Amino acid sequence: MTVFEQIAGFFAGSGLVVYLVIFVGKILEVSLMTLRMVLVNRGEKLIGSVIALIEITLWLIIAGSVLQDYQSDPMKMLSYGLAFAIGTYIGTWVEEKLAFGLCSVQAVVVSRENCTHMCEQLRAGGFGVTELTTKGRDGGEHYLIMTTIRRKLVSECTSIMQQADPKAMITVSDVKSQRGGYLRQSGRRKLMK
Repeated sequence: MTVFEQIAGFFAGSGLVVYLVIFVGKILEVSLMTLRMVLVNRGEKLIGSVIALIEITLWLIIAGSVLQDYQSDPMKMLSYGLAFAIGTYIGTWVEEKLAFGLCSVQAVVVSRENCTHMCEQLRAGGFGVTELTTKGRDGGEHYLIMTTIRRKLVSECTSIMQQADPKAMITVSDVKSQRGGYLRQSGRRKLMK
C-alpha cells in the first residue's frame, strides 16, 4: 500500500480525528494561500512560489478528501468551510506581523515651522525625506513630506510625524518597488541604486 493510498484510506473514514485533521490542514492551507498572494503582489516571487508548492499539496489532499464523500458526511464540509474562514483571518494576521515590502508615507502640513521640524525629526530617525510646497483646498501654502520605508517601520515613522504635528494629514500606501533614494535598514540609511 502506497503512502497516497494510506492517506486516502484515513480520510475515507469519519470521526473527530478526521474532522480535526481536515480543519487544521485547511487552516494551514488557506493561511499559506493568503500569505502567498500578498507576497507575490509585493514582488516576493521566490518565497511565493515555495509557499505555493506547499499550499497546493495541502489543497489536493484536504479538498480531495472532502469532495470524495461530502454528501454522506456533512461534518467534513462544515470543518472545511469553517477552517477556510479562520485560515483567511490567520493568513492576513501573519502577513501583517511579517510586514514584508515597502510603504510610501506622506504628510500634509500647514505650517512651515512644523514641516521643518518634522523633516528634521524624520532625518534624525534615519528616514530619507522629500518635501514639497503645495497648495491646499483654500489656495494657501501647504507642505507635502514624503518618504518610502519598509513596512516594519510605518508605526515609528507615523509616530514621529504625529509628534511633530498632531494636525498633519498622514497617508500610508503600498509601494511595489523603489529605485534610487534612501531606504533605512537596521537603523541606517542605504542608498538605493
